[in-house]
Amino acid sequence: MTSRLLLSGLIAGALFAATPAFAQTKWNLPAAYPVDNPHSENLVAFAKDVEAATSGKLLITVHPNASLFKAPDIKRAVVTGQAQMGELLLSIHENEDPVFGIDVVPFLATSFPQAMKLYQASRPLIEKKLDAQGLKLLFAVPWAPQGVYVNKPLASIEDMKGLKWRAYNVGTARIGDLVGAQSVTIQAAELPQALATGVVNSFMSSGGTGYDSKAWESLKYFYDVQAWIPKDYTFVNKAAFEALDKPTQEAILKAAATAETRGWKAWEEKANWYIDQLKAKGMTVEPPSPALKAGFQKIGEQLTTDWLKKAGADGQAIIDAYKKM
Repeated sequence: MTSRLLLSGLIAGALFAATPAFAQTKWNLPAAYPVDNPHSENLVAFAKDVEAATSGKLLITVHPNASLFKAPDIKRAVVTGQAQMGELLLSIHENEDPVFGIDVVPFLATSFPQAMKLYQASRPLIEKKLDAQGLKLLFAVPWAPQGVYVNKPLASIEDMKGLKWRAYNVGTARIGDLVGAQSVTIQAAELPQALATGVVNSFMSSGGTGYDSKAWESLKYFYDVQAWIPKDYTFVNKAAFEALDKPTQEAILKAAATAETRGWKAWEEKANWYIDQLKAKGMTVEPPSPALKAGFQKIGEQLTTDWLKKAGADGQAIIDAYKKM
């Protein structure tokens, strides 16, 4: 009897020793936008693709709406290993490196095909800079073109003076300065409350952000300026990625390529839907008047000049490569 128990114990021990082959690795992926935002939905689909491709060996939990880390803290969290993956609007780190703000240079890329060309021109350098920080770029997905939300009609750029202007990166803060508005830094997850309490009464963003924040409850006008198309970048801690076996690494890269294609398609399809939703909720949606458009283009020229001075040879190389495409 004792020998049988001993034998059973040895067999159980042998089976237990073999279980690492089936052990799960669990990762966290903090993100900045609501659950039903296309960016968040795409990340969840990406996580499911990785889980399926690895037969459940790697489980990625997406934490949307800045629920795990606030947007400005996500990148640092992944660099330091507090989270293994992250997604964010890279341009919020333009102060860290001007190249991170390439896709918010006004009127440089205002359509999805142009935005893709700019991404292709800038990705090698952005990858290199992230790699030096211990991050591996996986994929990038655009937002819709940016317009202006405001609480009053705008006939010209002068009408923006005195507005309480929400800024979320260097470019939007600089616009506020140039038009004489009062800039207040507000990230997307905090925007609904900032609008509801009157902390801001104007901002520049996509139809998607306006929809997420229910802008129509506080503001009445959206001017479809189409100033730029910013992108969210998803990256992984390089050391965590390199610690995985090759099949798992390949599964992540394959799922990332699929997520990038799916994300671009989703935003191209949904950009007009968001505009229609703003109209349906009672917002006045208009193109900018010739005077307002001219004012924004003048600001765009100033911001482009400022950016090129900061970005130097790196920035010029990206612009040159983009224009050759």
